[in-house]
Amino acid sequence: MSPDVLPPPPQKPFVIQKARTRFFGLTLDETIRVFFGGNALTAVVVLALITFFLFREGSEFFGQNRESITLYRKAGLEYVDYMRAQQESHTALTRYLFDVRLRAFKQLTQDQALPPAQANAQLADLDAFAGRYSDTIEPVRGFVSELTDVAVAIKEKYTVNRDAEKERAQFLAAGMTAEAAEVKTTTVDFKAELAPLVGVTPAYVEAANGVAAAIKELLPSLPKLPASTADLALRLERFQELNRQYLATFQETQKKLETWDYQKPVPAIDTFTGFILGKDWKTASFWQDWYGVVPLFVGSLMVSVIALFLAVPLGVGAAIYINQFSSAREQRLIKPAIEFISAIPSVVLGFFGIAVLGQALRALSQIEALSWVPGFPFSERLNALTAGCLLALIAVPTIFTLAEDALNNVPRAFKEASFSLGASRMQTILRIVVPASLSGIVSAILLGLGRVIGETMVVLLCAGNRIAIPDFTQGLTAFVQPVHTMTGIIAQEMGEVVRGEIHYRALFMVGLVLFFIALLINFLAQKIVRKYRVSIG
Repeated sequence: MSPDVLPPPPQKPFVIQKARTRFFGLTLDETIRVFFGGNALTAVVVLALITFFLFREGSEFFGQNRESITLYRKAGLEYVDYMRAQQESHTALTRYLFDVRLRAFKQLTQDQALPPAQANAQLADLDAFAGRYSDTIEPVRGFVSELTDVAVAIKEKYTVNRDAEKERAQFLAAGMTAEAAEVKTTTVDFKAELAPLVGVTPAYVEAANGVAAAIKELLPSLPKLPASTADLALRLERFQELNRQYLATFQETQKKLETWDYQKPVPAIDTFTGFILGKDWKTASFWQDWYGVVPLFVGSLMVSVIALFLAVPLGVGAAIYINQFSSAREQRLIKPAIEFISAIPSVVLGFFGIAVLGQALRALSQIEALSWVPGFPFSERLNALTAGCLLALIAVPTIFTLAEDALNNVPRAFKEASFSLGASRMQTILRIVVPASLSGIVSAILLGLGRVIGETMVVLLCAGNRIAIPDFTQGLTAFVQPVHTMTGIIAQEMGEVVRGEIHYRALFMVGLVLFFIALLINFLAQKIVRKYRVSIG
């Protein structure tokens, strides 16, 4: 090499060949990928654990409920309930008659302006008839009262013995043989215990036939109402028709009593249908607990329908205005305001409902000019309407945000093509933009439904918490009656139940029903979103 020729400068390593900082053997990119992937996996694992926990805690409900219903039958409670059904049906008819009397009294005192004493005098014949009619059920009432004590005593004897057996088993498991031997248990002979109960069947049938004969003899003497309106006359005719239907059930009841068998097994499917289709949710009863989810489901559905009825036009309308009509200044003002509503704690909204909205709605319903509104006036401050209005407030941000996203996803070419054809702005919005985003708007509404049906605190504070199916025979008035919801019952009763008992399992079953409803709503929303993506592709 010539001394005049300098050696080439050392080559710098290429930048991608530089040694890179590593964390636990991973590059920065790999670390970030692992971080986000780990979070996604954690979310899936948590969801799986929650699902497993719900199924594990709720799955034993049906077995425990079947055992409870079996005891209900073996102890004779079912037998007594056949008789009680006759008594309660008669009581319902008596209340119907008193309701007719109350309407007649209001007609005489308000429409005809009679003094109360004079109105009562004109209704004296009806009062006398109602008294005689009410007394006709006394023979059946006596049997029910006496046999109720017998059945409860049998059930209590079995329960005490079962608890003693559990105590003995616990002593034996702990190796405390002497203590286990001191625990006394006795086998309950249901056949012998039930003998005094089923032995009265002939006497009861004779008494029930006497009740039927007394009613048949009394009905022709039903007096006419003074100055009766067409409505009251129809109600009296309806009363007689209801009595004919009531008397027709006597033979069926007699057959049930004569063929009743305390050893008849309870089908497993009955526990499932009893929960899904049951209309009674009765707990901590001295008689029998029932776990029917229908009144809770109806309550949740009613407040959700009210909420969507109010939230859909507000949320979708606001989204269309902000996306298509508003100025940039209005968008900066209105969008954060609507989205801030979702940040308000639901318990604060609940207090607002109790202190302000419930009172305001009740006062509004008392205004004479609004008496034409179905359900107005109403006296219950906390009811389905109050809870539904607050849930609408909660659903509006969800529906607004997702609906506006759907409107934003409409390709700009759609609008430009519409304008190029000479369509006005309103025509473009109503005929092009909204239809093109309709699938996204519908999915927004479904997700809003999922938001309100899972809300707890507002319905717990403002729905009235009455566990009963509203009286839909009164039309829209049912929407101003108090209701209870699935989320509300879980929040209210979970802290009072014993872990592992049937009541505890029943609340988890309610949670499972909510889980499947939310799953169905999200599935429908996803299906609609996929359709939306294809339609604008």
